[in-house]
Amino acid sequence: MHARVLIIGSGPAGYTASIYAARAGLETVLLMGHMAGGQLMLTHEVENYPGFTKISGIDLMENFQKQAESVGVALKYESAVKVDFSNRPFKVETDMGAQWTADSVIIATGSEAKWLEIPSEEKYKGHGVSVCATCDGFFYKGKNVAVIGGGSSAVYEALFLSQIAQSVTLIHRRDTLRAEKKLQSQVLSNPKIQIRWDSEVVEFQGDERLKSIVIVNKKTKVESILPVDGVFVAIGHHPKTELFQGQIDIEASGYIKTNKKTLETSVPGVFACGDVQEEIFRQAIIAAGTGCVAALSAERFLMNNK
Repeated sequence: MHARVLIIGSGPAGYTASIYAARAGLETVLLMGHMAGGQLMLTHEVENYPGFTKISGIDLMENFQKQAESVGVALKYESAVKVDFSNRPFKVETDMGAQWTADSVIIATGSEAKWLEIPSEEKYKGHGVSVCATCDGFFYKGKNVAVIGGGSSAVYEALFLSQIAQSVTLIHRRDTLRAEKKLQSQVLSNPKIQIRWDSEVVEFQGDERLKSIVIVNKKTKVESILPVDGVFVAIGHHPKTELFQGQIDIEASGYIKTNKKTLETSVPGVFACGDVQEEIFRQAIIAAGTGCVAALSAERFLMNNK
């Protein structure tokens, strides 16, 4: 089976790319995977996406999907398991055994937040435990929150939350922060931010919503309970790029290397958009915008490479 444009991934970036590609008159196929919608499917409420005062992540992604269907995008509940970008047309194999060729490919597989992976964590995802302060911080205005991590992402989250919350506790498993020095000085001098050094969260507690966390000091082995209204896990993200190793250039951090103007990868005709190539600002509106850029770039590429 052949498509003019084949898109791998169905978050805001993938859906937007498919809408723009289809509206350009290009036969467009979207490999949605078996959990369409990406990270937004785990977001309880979205209040910072233009056009919606408040909408659930699930409803927002359903709107994306309906719009893609309305413009003629072929939606496939399949995941790519093998790609070959060595020659055009490019080749993509799915987990359902489908063999696709495509004149252009857009990668929108996104990234996954790293979680602590302790048993009680799953219960409170979306009910007091989050991985995005920019997305969910507003819900904790004037409340007590904690941030887990010690890198730049965690420090950014703590500083951002300090403008909203009553207090912020930064919990780090080491005795020094890994963030850049300027950020460290800002955190250390912020009166609203307290740091628990050499500490790990071992349990989340509450009823329907999170009420407190259990912290263990790694050196003294002493346990303590910290009452909190919300916790933000900021121990990093993992871009979904394993499938493309050896096919295109990938940064040491794991993110796909792109031309930031066109979002073309090291292989002409293959583009990447959304969180799979965005290391810093992982926001739905940015992902959607890069999906638009990738689709328009693919259209121009196909016009120039008939």
